[in-house]
Amino acid sequence: MNELVQRLSEGEHPVEASLRPDKTATALKECIDRGYVHIKFTDTKGGTDLGVTLDPEASNLNEADFFNQKGQVHIVGNLTLNYVKVRCIADIDLETLEGQGYLEPIGE
Repeated sequence: MNELVQRLSEGEHPVEASLRPDKTATALKECIDRGYVHIKFTDTKGGTDLGVTLDPEASNLNEADFFNQKGQVHIVGNLTLNYVKVRCIADIDLETLEGQGYLEPIGE
């Protein structure tokens, strides 16, 4: 398995919602509504920014108040990182747009 994928698959890691041009809960909500979110793993060299196609069935937005930037979102989605298919799981706090996340290799 790829070294980066293996490292991000072991334990939880600090993540943040990677949003441009404005880093706001509203911008995150717009990404979620489109079904595609960028999650950045901040504890790698230079950070690892991943584009995640959301799995709406596995993700949980029930604790999210986007308007007041309170609560958190549980984001789950698939992507390919360095030729390895993985599932990204991240919990993001709406006040800071930071949280914890990890990867799960798919089909290994």
